[in-house]
Amino acid sequence: MVPAVRFQGVIRHFGAIRAVDGVELSIAPGEFFAMLGPSGSGKTTCLRLIAGFDQPDAGHIEIFGEAVEGLPPYRRGVNTVFQDYALFPHLSVGDNVAYGLRVRGVGRAERDRLAREALALVKLSGMETRRPAQLSGGQRQRVALARALVVRPRVLLLDEPLGALDLKLREEMQTELKALQRELGLTFVFVTHDQGEALSMADRVAVFNQGRIVQVGPPEEVYERPATRFVAQFVGSANVLDAAQAAALGGARRVSSLRPEKIRLLSGQELPPQDARVVEARILDVSYQGAVRRISVDTSDGLRLVAAIPAGAGGASIGEGIRLTVPVSALQPMEGEE
Repeated sequence: MVPAVRFQGVIRHFGAIRAVDGVELSIAPGEFFAMLGPSGSGKTTCLRLIAGFDQPDAGHIEIFGEAVEGLPPYRRGVNTVFQDYALFPHLSVGDNVAYGLRVRGVGRAERDRLAREALALVKLSGMETRRPAQLSGGQRQRVALARALVVRPRVLLLDEPLGALDLKLREEMQTELKALQRELGLTFVFVTHDQGEALSMADRVAVFNQGRIVQVGPPEEVYERPATRFVAQFVGSANVLDAAQAAALGGARRVSSLRPEKIRLLSGQELPPQDARVVEARILDVSYQGAVRRISVDTSDGLRLVAAIPAGAGGASIGEGIRLTVPVSALQPMEGEE
């Protein structure tokens, strides 16, 4: 199968800074692919290289098997949805959506029809005559999405498209975007610094750091088996244990990660699970977070751990002595870190 997008040894530098440093990447047709990383990690530069807004200094980029270095954006079969929507305030919603068709010389009647179809796809039927200023943030984001889809790109690029929305609307749009992608069968390449977005929406996630991809895989794999200390601490949160600490808890003698929610509070005379070590600890801090409380503890053998326990799982007061269980299987050794 020919990849929808392929990077081979791609490098892009700005002066002494290598924004993209030898990236190797293959995205399958119809895949919802997330590029995740902090600001300055190289993910947005990679998106711009796919879009044609920027050119690599070295390496090779293909879109559906066609080399695209030097090819202008309009000849790549891709389109981009931006965080700030980039709508024309003086045009109606319908004319905003149809703008790309107008540039391509499509007749008025046909582009109006296609614009209505695109707006129906994003649940904005009947809003063709409104102006962007009359819409909510979520509606403007849908208009931007319809405008990108109406020209029928082979790859849709989304650059932090939900970043300007409030939490509830962002969660709703995550669900809608994923459903739309499944319905259309398009390749979506989604750039975000939000771990929750990447994990909940993507088929695969590439984690970027300092211009390189440090891990790529399905969300469950990236979260449950982080390859490096950076991935463990950036994708969610994790206790990072040195080799001796991991061995003391029954794991391999290697630097390992331990997710806070894997640690359980042991109450009364409750027996621990078979595959678990019991740890005596004293609570240093408690943070209530709705469904869970995050507790920071010092263990009797000098470890400092963070655990996420259900909010209703008994008392957890600062200074209290508690017993915790740590499943040995939850200790995940990390590659390249001894």
